[in-house]
Amino acid sequence: MTSITDPPQASFRLSMLINDTRYRSLTFQFIALILLILFMGWLANNAAQNLEDLGQDISYEFLGDPAGYDINQKPIPFSSQDTHMRASVVGLMNTLIVAFLGCITATVLGVAAGVLRLSNNWIVAKLMSFYVEIFRNVPVLIWILIIFSIMTFALPQPRAFRGDDAQASMLFDAVAFTNRGVFVPRPIWGDGSMVVVATFILSIAAIFFYRRYAKKLLFETGRLLPMGWPSLAILVLPTLLMFYIMGRPITLEYPELGGFNFTGGIQVRGSLIALWFALALYTGAFIAENVRAGIQAISKGQTEAAASLGLRPGRIMSLVILPQALRVIIPPLISQYLNLTKNSSLAIAVGYMDITGTLGGITLNQTGRAIEAILLLMLFYLLVSLGISAIMNVYNNAVKLKER
Repeated sequence: MTSITDPPQASFRLSMLINDTRYRSLTFQFIALILLILFMGWLANNAAQNLEDLGQDISYEFLGDPAGYDINQKPIPFSSQDTHMRASVVGLMNTLIVAFLGCITATVLGVAAGVLRLSNNWIVAKLMSFYVEIFRNVPVLIWILIIFSIMTFALPQPRAFRGDDAQASMLFDAVAFTNRGVFVPRPIWGDGSMVVVATFILSIAAIFFYRRYAKKLLFETGRLLPMGWPSLAILVLPTLLMFYIMGRPITLEYPELGGFNFTGGIQVRGSLIALWFALALYTGAFIAENVRAGIQAISKGQTEAAASLGLRPGRIMSLVILPQALRVIIPPLISQYLNLTKNSSLAIAVGYMDITGTLGGITLNQTGRAIEAILLLMLFYLLVSLGISAIMNVYNNAVKLKER
């Protein structure tokens, strides 16, 4: 009786790196990697040699020098005597503020427009289609300039609020819309205010846990718990109770007209508002198309099956359609968030001092450190983009369909 054995394995030879298909692709990839490293090394050496010939070198000591310029929108205290590093931090915070506000607003607008575009109401569907087509097909820079022009020329000057014959009035005696921006009350934090803030944050977390529990109970038992008023009660009541227990530690400083401008409160400049709304409206139009595509990717049988169980249209959309559509919506949504964050660099067009306007603008021109400033800008946008991608990918893995 004969036995079958595997043929003897041939010993490894260098010629197998090219002739053997098991190693050929790895060989070419390794060669390409070596060539890329050599090319990047040549570029770095060439840049260093040219800088040496010019009597310069790569140095970031300029970040410790006084900036010598002021910034109009300051989330933290800043003066012209502060360093370029602090100016860059202020610009960085301004960029993150616009990106955060823009992403939140664009998501709300995009989801609403995407759902309403599929409405059975002809007028609503056409209005949403008009919004999507108008904002998608006009450059975002044009929208930034249009909204900024409206805020500059259509809104009244601060002096229009003065006197008994004032031409304009404050909203609720607390908010003033002017051509210099919007003035809103400033919170003043007293002793115990952090307890109230922590209670508010915990209330938001409790809402998520409650809604998650209600959805799990619905899927397991079919029992439908109310969502609206319990969520509102969880958000408001604990915070309000803690606010009075701690003796009202948070008060408001209202803006008041003094001289030629308002004093007190918080001034939200028109450049910030124009950039925020333009980016949100522009990106929201693209998100609306992503949402519409995700909803239409779900079989109509899902809607019919849910309706046969007695679910209302709103419940069908929130509990059946959108959870399944998220696997189609989330990946392109990540790209839209990244585009919005990078498009915020257009802020210089309306004088909003973001990281590009501070580090990549005035600081670069004053110090002449173009290479260092551009490298820092690249690093910042790279880290922000990778952070957004990482967070959204975690969420994408959490909401994707789970197979048994």
